[in-house]
Amino acid sequence: MWEYTEKVKELYKNPKNVGEIPDADVVVEVGSIVCGDALTLYLKLDGDKIVDAKFKTFGCGSAIASSSALTEMIKGKTVEEASKISNKDIVEFLGGLPDQKMHCSVMGQEALDKAIKKIKGQKVEDEHEDEGAIVCQCFGVSENLIRRVIKENNLTTVEEVTNYTKAGGACGSCIPKIEDIIKEELAKVVTRPKDTAGAKPMSNLKRMQLVEETIQNVIRPVLIRDGGDIELIDIDGKNVYVALRGHCAHCVISDVTMKNLVQEKLREFVEQDIEVIEVK
Repeated sequence: MWEYTEKVKELYKNPKNVGEIPDADVVVEVGSIVCGDALTLYLKLDGDKIVDAKFKTFGCGSAIASSSALTEMIKGKTVEEASKISNKDIVEFLGGLPDQKMHCSVMGQEALDKAIKKIKGQKVEDEHEDEGAIVCQCFGVSENLIRRVIKENNLTTVEEVTNYTKAGGACGSCIPKIEDIIKEELAKVVTRPKDTAGAKPMSNLKRMQLVEETIQNVIRPVLIRDGGDIELIDIDGKNVYVALRGHCAHCVISDVTMKNLVQEKLREFVEQDIEVIEVK
């Protein structure tokens, strides 16, 4: 059973800023009732300041609480200040959300981003009209949204993408595409030099940089999600010395983690003959 914070329970039972603004300057809609969650956001402006914000949400308690939190956070802010609010800020305002409900906070950020684009006179594309951009047909989730939440929330697995967007949570036919997108985004995080015949050998400095980037941006998020962590102890040529921390430190399959995760990822993003050595 999911655990909800007192703030989430409070805003679900007594949400703030529910309803419409009849003379709203901006009205945007995201999500779809057919797919289970939908949000309509109304904004009233005075110059570049958001003086009022209201919402109507169709969805679960977390969706209602996230929408209520969003309106509280943006009222009184300038458009520029509001543009800096992310789904992580919404989650922090609520004191946390269950992993399976993170998509509710993403829906709030989607609505805010769309509203700010309208305010700035930028083109707001309806991604549901562009079938080529849709990865998950069941929930109407676009490739652009999947890539954005992966980058902004350091996601590394299909399960996490599903929690944040619902993509892959129904028929599952889009899971291979989601896996490809995750691999592409992780590859962008670590700038891996292209393998070319006769290329100049990698310098120690470059190798150290790539090892540190890969551990920080690719390996650590996976371990932290399961209550573990990793510490880089030393790099001696192509030998990388690391220590597992947290739950991983006492795990009976730590050797599997070292080989199938740590060493495999370093070989994928740095050099194919990297050797990982665990320091107890």
